[in-house]
Amino acid sequence: MGSPSWQWIYFFTPLCVVGISLSFAAALLVFLGHDPIFALGAMWKGAVGSFPALKVTALKTAPLLLTGLAVTLTFRAGVWNIGAEGQMYFGALFATAIATLPSSILLEGLPTAFVFPIVALFGGIGGATLASIAAWLRFKRGVSEVISTILLNFVAIQLVAWSVLGPLGETGSIFPQSRLLPEVTRLPAIDRLHLGIVLGVFLAILCQRFFRDSPSGFRWRSVGADPHASLYAGISPNAVGVYALLVSGSISGLAGAFEVMGVTGRLYSGFSPGTGYTAIAVALLARLQPLNVIWAALFFGIIEAGSYGMQRNAGVSAQVTEVIQGLVVLVSAITTPALLRRASE
Repeated sequence: MGSPSWQWIYFFTPLCVVGISLSFAAALLVFLGHDPIFALGAMWKGAVGSFPALKVTALKTAPLLLTGLAVTLTFRAGVWNIGAEGQMYFGALFATAIATLPSSILLEGLPTAFVFPIVALFGGIGGATLASIAAWLRFKRGVSEVISTILLNFVAIQLVAWSVLGPLGETGSIFPQSRLLPEVTRLPAIDRLHLGIVLGVFLAILCQRFFRDSPSGFRWRSVGADPHASLYAGISPNAVGVYALLVSGSISGLAGAFEVMGVTGRLYSGFSPGTGYTAIAVALLARLQPLNVIWAALFFGIIEAGSYGMQRNAGVSAQVTEVIQGLVVLVSAITTPALLRRASE
């Protein structure tokens, strides 16, 4: 990692990013005529001030953790996947389809312990399917994955909107939503805290070990640091890019599947509030380190969950939290580009 002084800067920069962003947010609150200490305190209390608040924070953090990991994996491999949102939608779509369509007879007769993993697996396949289109466009047709993944987000969102009005729609419902998922396909949960939260933490640890200890992780980091040098070393940047997009898509697809299997119980139009886009900020704040994604996702989960408390108790619009998230992205982009390059080394 270089000199000890660089290591300290590398470690404390994310904390500085958070501090600077909250300082700007406080200044904005003053400009809007609010007491910043009271408003930010209300946000904190609304996120962690009670057990119900902690549950909401955990549920907000879970999809951010998975999609943040998905974005981190591709960025470390030198691929700019901006499509976690669409891949999340596709994962939710595939999981809902296998759980509610007549094809769900494939699940009948199976032990309960095997049913929800199969539904989750289809969610991962859904996300990987959408990501494979971007991979084909990038490595076969030369289309930038930034463009293709952004555009595929809109394709996925509109396809879900059509599906819940058509083949997956609940008969007689006045809302554009799917049929309720059978109980056997739901994630095990204790008071709404579902198994997907634990699986997200496990995946973060697994991804950290992958980059640190495995030969494949070294190849991914090498391509992310310098694809031309990697090619001379016998590593195929194209192969790494394809694998990175597929793995990233499958993790984002799991995030979508876990949302319908563990939280909403059904799929509906616009079920994600932009989680896949916030995941980019999570990955940047985590310095592209999978283990750091845990606390980075928690930070954004606190902001999202606390926005309701800030609006209710301090009279501050919940839209201010979106400004805070944007400030984190902006400050990260300004202050940490060198650190992001070092993360790939």
